[in-house]
Amino acid sequence: MYLLDANVFIEAKNRYYAFDIAPGFWEWLAQAVTEGKVQSVEAVHQEVLGRSDELVPWITANRSMFKNVDDPTVEVLRELSLWATREYSFAASREFIGSTADYFLVGYACAHGLTLVTHEKPSKGSMKKIKIPDACAEFDVPVISTFEMLRSEGVQLRY
Repeated sequence: MYLLDANVFIEAKNRYYAFDIAPGFWEWLAQAVTEGKVQSVEAVHQEVLGRSDELVPWITANRSMFKNVDDPTVEVLRELSLWATREYSFAASREFIGSTADYFLVGYACAHGLTLVTHEKPSKGSMKKIKIPDACAEFDVPVISTFEMLRSEGVQLRY
């Protein structure tokens, strides 16, 4: 099962799978939500709802995919917080823990054994910002791109 970062939705809509160009992507994604193959977290829902574009109605129609933090996630978030404050600068750990959906994505994926889908790249040793792939590597959470997820699921968007 997959846990999707906000950039999966935003990049798809803005670039390669715009609603008017590739409706099949959005149809597959909605079906995958129904089948329980893809999820995200409430923090991503809130991030995307803050936008004012055609992504908002799709996100609203697929509200069931956005999960709240639960007890297993809280346990992982404690460990994630300790790791972030120990390994990164105060500013980087504060930003990661306090103001991004990334923290909740990594925690939820780890707690539930999910593969995190994002377009973020590792920071390559920078201590200025905690990137999803860096935190996932520390907590043994698999990370893939949207394209890898689609290939893994055998999705073919045909015209």
